[in-house]
Amino acid sequence: MPIPFIGRLNIVEYVALVGSFLLVGLEAIIRVLTLALPSPLISLFYRASRRLFNRFSTPAHKRAEQRKKSISTSVRDASDFVDLCRLYGYEAEEHITQTKDGFLLGLHRLAWKKGEEGQKINSGPNSLKKKVVYLHHGLLMNSEVWVCLTDEQRCLPFVLVEKGYDVWLGNNRGNKYSKKSVAHSPKSLEFWNFSIDEFAFHDIPDSITYILETTGQESLSYIGFSQGTAQAFATLAIHPKLNQQVNVFIALAPAMSPAGLSNGIVDALVKASPQVLFLLFGRRSILSSATMWQSILYPPIFVRAIDVGLSFLFNWQTKNISLSQKLAAYPHLYSFTSTKSVVHWFQIIRNKSFQMYDDDVHPPVSISSSSKYTKVAKYPTRNIKTPIVLVYGGSDSLVDIKVMLKELPSQTVATEIPHYEHLDFLWGRDVDAQVFPHVFDALDSFTDALHSKEEYARYQLARQESLLGSGNAYQKHAAKDSDVSASEASNAVDEVQNRNGTDSPLSYKSRDRPSAIPSPFGTTRMRTPYAQVVANEDDQPSSPDRPESRAANPDDKGDGSPETRESPTAKLKGIGVRRGSGGSSLSLDSMREGKGISLGTSKALGGVVTKSGIDAKGLGNAGGEETKIGKKKKRVTVAP
Repeated sequence: MPIPFIGRLNIVEYVALVGSFLLVGLEAIIRVLTLALPSPLISLFYRASRRLFNRFSTPAHKRAEQRKKSISTSVRDASDFVDLCRLYGYEAEEHITQTKDGFLLGLHRLAWKKGEEGQKINSGPNSLKKKVVYLHHGLLMNSEVWVCLTDEQRCLPFVLVEKGYDVWLGNNRGNKYSKKSVAHSPKSLEFWNFSIDEFAFHDIPDSITYILETTGQESLSYIGFSQGTAQAFATLAIHPKLNQQVNVFIALAPAMSPAGLSNGIVDALVKASPQVLFLLFGRRSILSSATMWQSILYPPIFVRAIDVGLSFLFNWQTKNISLSQKLAAYPHLYSFTSTKSVVHWFQIIRNKSFQMYDDDVHPPVSISSSSKYTKVAKYPTRNIKTPIVLVYGGSDSLVDIKVMLKELPSQTVATEIPHYEHLDFLWGRDVDAQVFPHVFDALDSFTDALHSKEEYARYQLARQESLLGSGNAYQKHAAKDSDVSASEASNAVDEVQNRNGTDSPLSYKSRDRPSAIPSPFGTTRMRTPYAQVVANEDDQPSSPDRPESRAANPDDKGDGSPETRESPTAKLKGIGVRRGSGGSSLSLDSMREGKGISLGTSKALGGVVTKSGIDAKGLGNAGGEETKIGKKKKRVTVAP
């Protein structure tokens, strides 16, 4: 019988492995003892942890905790999806669909704007017809992660509802809203015997089928986060007909083939043998003790524990998420899933391939060479016909965009938010300014399942228009955030530009990811012109400063709210400054102190507009030239 790990681990990793087993065993003992304790003792422990936190926390932490305490506490204490929506005045429907293999999945629906609750939506010939959007969560999550925000304008489902969409949110088998099967009990091993394959073959397609049958629509738009994007990649790759039912796939923080974990020892352990997770966590649900720790720890301590874990495993600093948002959202972060689905991810990481689950685990030491004659099937993601729009974070350790683009169709469009990490796409303090415009551009441009050339061209125009308008967005958000007039913000920007010798407020390298799209003007495929702007390295800060202030309230008319945003279809004849998709992180205080501008903006297009790049009259000229901006030299190139 082969011995696991032989030849794969060094002595330090062996020690770490033994230590992991000891810690898991210790946690199991603590969990059993905690469950056996009476409620008064658990409450006593909770109060003790609160006193401990208050004794050692700084005054700044205490002030941050008190800020927005009411709404943050209400969101944190909400029991389910419906309660979270009611906090902001929305009524949610609950639906259940049965997969072909017998699992019962919970679906949530937000169809009514505020004030139109009595109307019929997509329910017959006399009902109000709305386009359908489907959102799907990530690993170890459920649909609550989309709506547990402390600001209504940063909640993507609510904004989509107010823009006139029929919004649906899905759930994976095994999580809080889908923990039931007609064939197996959740207490059985058979119930938890699922991986990403089951999500792709059953959960996503069966959920989409149910939604389209219920609404009477022919197609819908899919928005996925993290593993929710991987599930869409997989299911669209293996279900050709599904490509005719999804008019656009928007991938936020996309996941396909991550490089691994940031912690070297843990990364080496799971890459050596992904099956070690079965030894650590069993073959049912993984990390089920998280709910126990959440119940006995004071919320700020629980938040700190989550932050430490994210930093340890993924090197995420979570600086773009406010403390009040963490206190509200982290209690809704975890939901149940199978250990097997996590093992599947580590098989993908180990083999550097977006593949199906490998049931035939090869021993590290074996006489036969069966692996030579077997190969685990990869998901054929290049076969996807649905338009794909990727929006990813430049500081997200789980995204390898170069590898991803190689495995996707040539017309895939990718846009980078430089300072964003993984969870920022859900709860970032300026997610409405940084991410939402890219989502709206895609939804407005791809409106049916025909995937025509005109739709691709329309999207490119809308996308370039949003990116070109990012400079004005900085001034607008700066004025809102700092309680100064727009003219003061403009003067401050001009002052810093003159000081730094640049024409652009950008403080990052900006480049448009090449994306080959079908030309609407001919039958041949052509590559879209794009601008590539690379600034000198000494112009770039190591990390952006993130001020506490955030984007303007969308309830204020004329500031980029959903009610005032103009559809890109209305301006196909030219490109003008329509709205800002850039960041809301301009700090006037830092400018006045001579520190320059620290901004976070999408990398897809730079703020430098030259005749060789993108101008207001068209998509740009082919070719490249060097331009001098102030005393700095920048290289501007345009791909043919």
